[in-house]
Amino acid sequence: MSRGTWTRKLTIVEEHETLPSPVRIGAIGDTHQSPGRRRPGIDAAIDLFRRARVDCILHTGDVGDPSLLETLAEVAPVFAVRGNADPRALLDRLPDRIWFQSGSRTLLLTHGHHGKTARQTVQALATREVDLIVFGHSHLPLIELAGQTILFNPGSPVERRWNPHFGVGLIDVSDDEIDPELILFDDPADLEGIAR
Repeated sequence: MSRGTWTRKLTIVEEHETLPSPVRIGAIGDTHQSPGRRRPGIDAAIDLFRRARVDCILHTGDVGDPSLLETLAEVAPVFAVRGNADPRALLDRLPDRIWFQSGSRTLLLTHGHHGKTARQTVQALATREVDLIVFGHSHLPLIELAGQTILFNPGSPVERRWNPHFGVGLIDVSDDEIDPELILFDDPADLEGIAR
């Protein structure tokens, strides 16, 4: 993986990628970025990912303005899926799902909007062959087991909706373990004191 401007043009529904092992992942989603106006929660998450020295960033969809992916790519390589509220420019370029291989681990990134609820959608994708599913759509921060699969939703750094907190995530993946961490906050300033 190399750092740089995010320029991938994707027209396929699924993609397959390889990540290093071990790998530290920054997880973010449901940013709903407006053109020319970035919300403080997004800037605070970007600063956190920089301090945490993430190896890559997974965006769970509903990005909003495509320029946000370029900003995230200044910190680490970005992988993003399309969400149901993304603009046409991203719907045409982003896949529905990205499968990752990191050493012996299999990860899946998806938005989660192709079913009744995001949680039910990803529970249906959980199998013995999938170690971790990172998803969004509900804005509900979540770590849960479905069989042997870890389900991880970082929430949203900008829209909590009916949820008590904003959220982002850090995930350490190695052959030995998967260590997901939800970082919940009420105010973007809460992230300033977190150094990982």
